[in-house]
Amino acid sequence: MYGWIWRNLPGNTLVRSLIALVLALVVIYLLFSYVFPWAEPMMPFNDVTVDDGQGATGR
Repeated sequence: MYGWIWRNLPGNTLVRSLIALVLALVVIYLLFSYVFPWAEPMMPFNDVTVDDGQGATGR
């Protein structure tokens, strides 16, 4: 897939590198701005199984 993208980018190696960097930054921005906030409520990060510190003795 990455080879296909690289071959289809216009320009020489420098231009291709800059375009690839911009594309990667756009993907990262979209992930952090839209995908991760959308998926965060569905993640089990707040489902903890630790009790209130009483331990097994129940004191």
